[in-house]
Amino acid sequence: MYFTDRGIEELESRRGEEEVTFAWLADKLRAFVDANPDFEVAVERLATYLARDDEDDFED
Repeated sequence: MYFTDRGIEELESRRGEEEVTFAWLADKLRAFVDANPDFEVAVERLATYLARDDEDDFED
C-alpha cells in the first residue's frame, strides 16, 4: 500500500456510500487548490485524468 492510499481509504470509508456530481467534485478541487496552490499541477493532472478516463492517451 502506498502512503497516499491511506487518504483514499479514508475517503472511501467515510464517504463511499455518497453520490456526488462532477460539478461538486470540480468545486471541491478548486477550493482545495485555492487553499493549497502548491498542489495545482497535481490536481490539474488528476482532473484531466478523470475527464479523459475513457481515452487511451492520458498525456497532457
